[in-house]
This record gives sequence, C-alpha cells and structure tokens, in this order.
Amino acid sequence: MLLAFAGWALWSGTLRVPERWNPWAPLRIDDPPNMLTRFKLERASADDAACREVLAQAQLRTTPLEDRSTGEGCGFDNAVRISRTSVAVGEPFALSCRAALSLAMWERHALQQAAERHLGSPVARIEHFGSYSCRNLYGREGGRRSQHATADAFDIGGFVLEDGRRIRVLGDWDSGVGVGEDAAAAQPASEAAFLRELRDGACDWFDTVLGPDYNAAHADHFHFDRGRARICR
Repeated sequence: MLLAFAGWALWSGTLRVPERWNPWAPLRIDDPPNMLTRFKLERASADDAACREVLAQAQLRTTPLEDRSTGEGCGFDNAVRISRTSVAVGEPFALSCRAALSLAMWERHALQQAAERHLGSPVARIEHFGSYSCRNLYGREGGRRSQHATADAFDIGGFVLEDGRRIRVLGDWDSGVGVGEDAAAAQPASEAAFLRELRDGACDWFDTVLGPDYNAAHADHFHFDRGRARICR
C-alpha cells in the first residue's frame, strides 16, 4: 500500500522530487543516466507524441517522414530522416523515432566519452551502412523480417576522428588482441578498446546490439536496433 501511495503521489505531483528521480517525469537526454533512465526511454518510445517531444532535445538534424508501407511487413511510422546527428553522418538515413531516440542517448552518453578516453580526439563523423531496408534477416528469401524493414535498425561500420584518424570495426576490433595462448594475456589496442566501449554503451539504449563477437555477418559493422530481442554481443 505504501508503494502504491508513493507511486500515486509522484504521478499526481503531490510528492515533489527532482525530475531525474521521478519515474513519471519526461526523459531528458542531457541528464546523467540513473536507474530510472531506461524506464523513461521505454515510456517515451511507446508514445509517438512523447517520443517526438523528447527527440527535439537531441543534437539531431531531422525531417519528419510520412508513415508508409512498402511491402508485407515493411514500412515505418513515426519516423524521421536524419541528415546529421551530433556529428556528420554522410548519406542521410531514416529511423523510427524510438530508434533515433536510442541513437541520441548513445551519442550523448557513450560516443565522445569513449573517444576522448581511448583515443584523445573527438569523433567527427560516423560511417554507416544504412538503416531502412525492406528485407528479411541476413537477406534470406525466407524467414522473418529484419528490424531494418521497419526502420528500427542502424548499422555502423566505422568512425572518423577530428584529428583525421579512421577507426573501422573491420580491422580495428581485434587490434592488439592476441591469438592462441597469448589471447588471454593480451590487451586490446586503444582502437579496439574504443570500439568495445561503444558496443557495451549501446547495450544501455538499444534492445539488440551485435558486432564481430556475434557472427561473421557482423565482422565489419555494429548492428543497433529497437526490436523484440534483448541481445548484447
């Protein structure tokens, strides 16, 4: 009963606490994450209007897209066209609002922090492999649709730093990591440590995060999506 009363008091505004610690307060992208942040992200993701309102806080250059269906199990709703995030992205891409919101949270709370910590230079550009594509998993003829088919997924192949260095998932993921008997003792190079921290950080905001440790199909990119499964590999 006490918990129920406390929940009602927070929801109604009878009990006032800082917004960061109020589960019914809207998500603020710039707030330091805490134990309630993922809950707030899920609430915003489930409400089209709330998602758009929160996304407006992000450092994203977006254009709203009309809802569309392009085939059986393909299409998107409440999606945006992104021409720039907090960094350059090259070719614009489409993402559902919920996936764009996760991308904004990952960039705000993981991307530049990892770059400065491991590489000493901010990220200037993300090199991506696209987002929306009406296809099945792994491009197979049969099977279920990929999260790309609903603009809920985004693939990243690498990063370009402000100092000009290029970090690629293919080639840098295992840099400095030993093989055979030396593997356990070896330490990853700064590029590999950077990529691993980004992979781990994405797991806080996306539902499925796949990279080279998952399978050969992801040897050259990270796959981030808002979907049915919770996987961090």
